[in-house]
Amino acid sequence: MEAILPLIIQAIAGAAGGGGIASVLKSASMGSTGNMIAGALGGLGGGSILGMLGAGGLAAATGDAAGAASGLDIGSIVSSAVGGGAGGAVLTGLAGTVMNMMKK
Repeated sequence: MEAILPLIIQAIAGAAGGGGIASVLKSASMGSTGNMIAGALGGLGGGSILGMLGAGGLAAATGDAAGAASGLDIGSIVSSAVGGGAGGAVLTGLAGTVMNMMKK
């Protein structure tokens, strides 16, 4: 379960980031369902990239060995949410802009 929780957080944060960027950039909107799907996929990618860059090791640096071992420390939860939200916003913005440019 500890391995799935960061993915769930990244997908939810990505969907929120995708919806947020689509509401700000009307030209990037793909409809609410499209924004949520693109955001969730971007959130998974963004959170994974942030984890590979080393942001997932915050608990080990602060000495929280039990939290670092389980993956449920506050540092990994926050990094999953931030990476997921940013990745969701970026992918939704790019995909929505490209799709709307292709329609014209």
